[in-house]
Amino acid sequence: MTLTTKTKADLVEASADAPDKPEKDRKFVEALSRGLDVLRAFSQGSVILGNQDIARLTGLPKPTVSRMTYTLTKLGYLSYNPVLEKYQLSSGVLALGYAYVSNLKVRQLAKPYMDEFARRNNMSVGLTCRDRLHMIYVENRMPPEASLLRMEIGLKLPMGTTAAGRAYCSSLTEDGRKILMEALAEKYGPEAWPEKKKGMEQALEDYREHGFCLSLGEWDRNINAAGVPVRLQDGTTMALTCAAPSYLVSGDKLRSSIAHQLAMLASDIESLGV
Repeated sequence: MTLTTKTKADLVEASADAPDKPEKDRKFVEALSRGLDVLRAFSQGSVILGNQDIARLTGLPKPTVSRMTYTLTKLGYLSYNPVLEKYQLSSGVLALGYAYVSNLKVRQLAKPYMDEFARRNNMSVGLTCRDRLHMIYVENRMPPEASLLRMEIGLKLPMGTTAAGRAYCSSLTEDGRKILMEALAEKYGPEAWPEKKKGMEQALEDYREHGFCLSLGEWDRNINAAGVPVRLQDGTTMALTCAAPSYLVSGDKLRSSIAHQLAMLASDIESLGV
């Protein structure tokens, strides 16, 4: 799947609740979109990429990629390694990401609540936001003695198999969820998608019945996690998650007790008025 504006993944790029963009949008700056696609290519696993690698990942023509990488290097968002003849992200991208996270008010206000939850349940608890077909950690709190499941800020999680992605999906309208599910079906393909779809449908049923979503060994076979959407006053939806190794927290314990506490924590965070 390429990252062009014609894929279903891009129809959900900004918000799954948004209507499809018309093919010709006079306000849409195609060159800017392509430049951002080049930057996004570095979030797909490799930290250093050549123009040919970027062209393969984005679906953009190589001459276009060459112009974009040259410009992004001049602007300080990429740095060039002349020995390898490849690029990597530079400090300009870090500055933008830090500005976003540091100004995220909910992150600051929710910390003491998340710390108490982590201490009481001996689990990590995190806040995530959406990036296309992934969820990204913007905060993660740990119990005082724990050293496991340290999820770094900026870590990307797949939408289809994680409690965070399922919680976000459960918050959408029927139309928004349909668009997102179609994009995920395209991403995973006909062989892998039926199993992923079954897990997401079960998570939606859990959310409707209990107010939370679960991922029991589906993202990582050794990790059990729960997720709940958090709706902020500005209209943003995030996902609050808790996770622990399965040998410490069983699926039954998560479902019967801890996930309900997570739902109450989400309600407390929403009541902060951010």
